[in-house]
Amino acid sequence: MKTIPALLITLLLAMALLPGCTSPATDALGKTSASATPAETPHILVFTRTAGYHHESIPTGVQTLRELGQAEGIEVTQSDDPSLFNDASLARFDAVVFLSTTGDVLDDTQQAAFERYIGKGGGYMGVHAAADTEYDWPWYGRLVGAWFHSHPKGLQTTLVRFEGDEAALAPDWQTTDELYNYRSNPRADVNVIATVDESRYQGGTMGADHPIAWCSNRLGGRAWYTGLGHTDAQYADAVFRAHLLRGLRYAIGRANAC
Repeated sequence: MKTIPALLITLLLAMALLPGCTSPATDALGKTSASATPAETPHILVFTRTAGYHHESIPTGVQTLRELGQAEGIEVTQSDDPSLFNDASLARFDAVVFLSTTGDVLDDTQQAAFERYIGKGGGYMGVHAAADTEYDWPWYGRLVGAWFHSHPKGLQTTLVRFEGDEAALAPDWQTTDELYNYRSNPRADVNVIATVDESRYQGGTMGADHPIAWCSNRLGGRAWYTGLGHTDAQYADAVFRAHLLRGLRYAIGRANAC
């Protein structure tokens, strides 16, 4: 097993925060973000409504996103109020983060507004239980990439293997988290950026290819999801924070690579 020196992780995170590493808020097709122009301060909505299981780590996740946002020059608004999902309110945000949301969190009118927002180029970032959300909304299933199916009892320790550009974060990262099994493998429809090694823990059901993080832009805007983030401790991990930062930068259109 490879380990990552703390100094290297610190340097990677610092490099990600350099102003010179940013790019205009356009997607891979050259479309401008749905809300703010590149000259404006990016603004994200962190949506935390739960209609099912409520994760105790949500406040820690919100604080982490605030800290990353402050370092990156991103304004962060947190709310569990679904009434913000209307055309006028959503237009204020470059991206919406579903942070461990669960169950049915939006009504039909709010869902339609969010579909229009993403269709016009708005960004989406899902964290952990965002995949345990809105099972009766097929469009959301395509946005998040795959729905939650189950997880082993307790927490699992394994290796996360990053793919593509995100492999620079760590070649093999050992972490402890609640590792979701998904209803389907999303690889055919998304760009997988991380997998977990099921051979190192009990209870995995997806086999040799078990994606845990991915991105796509197939619905008009940018979508990025990570299945990690169950525990408070995870949000203190430098690799996970760098992983989230890449997701934020992709979702708001500041980076073309996810």
